Amino acid sequence: MSERLSDYHGKRDFGRTREPRGRQSAPGAAPRFVVQIHDASTMHFDFRLQVGEVLKSWSIPKGPSDVPKDKRLAVPTEDHPLEYEDFEGVIPAGEYGGGTVIVWDRGSYEPLSHDRQGRPVDFAESLEHGHATFRLHGTKLRGRYALTRFREDNWLLVKTAEGRARGHGTPDPRRARSVRTGRTLAQVAAEEN
Repeated sequence: MSERLSDYHGKRDFGRTREPRGRQSAPGAAPRFVVQIHDASTMHFDFRLQVGEVLKSWSIPKGPSDVPKDKRLAVPTEDHPLEYEDFEGVIPAGEYGGGTVIVWDRGSYEPLSHDRQGRPVDFAESLEHGHATFRLHGTKLRGRYALTRFREDNWLLVKTAEGRARGHGTPDPRRARSVRTGRTLAQVAAEEN
């Protein structure tokens, strides 16, 4: 696992940041996901899916949408440790990603990727090939989504239509509350500074 987290470790001074280092831990029964709002140099959402012993991560500038067919740019970032699912707080100024983080949504997900004959495909393999489908079981995000790579290493995150489901779009990140603590970005920043 330490090799998979080498980029993560190389960007952080753990003497200054409270972000988790990561430790060897066994994955749970159902793979997990987390969406964090990150008020760094630019406000964005971090979308993370557990794949094996790490969280594969994408930065989503406009945030994920629960409206079917909304296409959201998703830019890959370094793998994060599984413990990052619970991270909420302030990354010190001057550190990589300096700014405030809250856990906007989290839960489990069900891999749904399959080949052209309809046979299930390993989720890590489907990501490697540039297209993965999955069903989110979160507090806020629920339903079937797809991540598709396009133009070099950029991806799109799209919710697929299911029945008559209509979403509400993306929340205002400054008013959004953590599913973990109920706090806003401003409250976390005020309490920790």
